[in-house]
Amino acid sequence: VQQVASYRNNIPRKSLSYKTPLEVFMKYITNEQVVFF
Repeated sequence: VQQVASYRNNIPRKSLSYKTPLEVFMKYITNEQVVFF
């Protein structure tokens, strides 16, 4: 399941202006929040 989720989250989406879901997610979190991941 983890491999499929990782694969899907690295596919650029037309609805996200051809950015990956991970790129959009990372844009909205702060550096302090990244430490917890």
